[in-house]
Amino acid sequence: MRDVLIAPSILSADFARLGEEVEVVLDAGADVVHFDVMDNHYVPNLTVGPLVCRALRDHGITAPIDVHLMARPVDRLVHDFAAAGATYISFHPEATEHVDRTIGLIRELGCKPGIALNPATPLECLNFTLEKLDLVLVMSVNPGFGGQAFIDSSLAKLAAIRARIDALGRIAGNEIRLEVDGGVKPDNIRRIAAAGADMFVAGSAIFGAEDYAGVIATMRKEIAAAG
Repeated sequence: MRDVLIAPSILSADFARLGEEVEVVLDAGADVVHFDVMDNHYVPNLTVGPLVCRALRDHGITAPIDVHLMARPVDRLVHDFAAAGATYISFHPEATEHVDRTIGLIRELGCKPGIALNPATPLECLNFTLEKLDLVLVMSVNPGFGGQAFIDSSLAKLAAIRARIDALGRIAGNEIRLEVDGGVKPDNIRRIAAAGADMFVAGSAIFGAEDYAGVIATMRKEIAAAG
């Protein structure tokens, strides 16, 4: 069985005490800190920027930081988040003029590149890029807002991408993560894991719970049950 990563989204955290919130959720068993970066252009909302990423690093957070850019243009933000301490940086292919160039830029700056696919985005952009990626992020909601319901057709997309990743023969080293973001909860995470995801973003499902450790443990139990 693949090792899995739980990546709580700080979009649902208490920003008045963000450093403490991130410490607590990591102590509760989370693996990765997920940033939802929205710019009020590519998506109709405005959230966090690289200064927040740097603030968490300066606070002492050493866990991987997974930056999901829902923003246009992309490349300037890649520079800023790389300098701020990002680990993964994923972007939407629609938001850059040159997908291959942006992938290369992310890696040149010492980060792990990823492509994010909206619910209606086809998989063709992976035809010539998958082997260059460390992450494929499947959006299981339409980007722009937290708290949306999971779109069931995302399961078929996850399964198709898992087959492509496995065909590359790189599963043993987990060199390409298959991440899912949107509406992930304890009551559907087993189906999502069975479809092939190995990195799970959850915002309100974790930060909206009184017991972070309890909900993360439940998620891991459900993932394990997927086989």
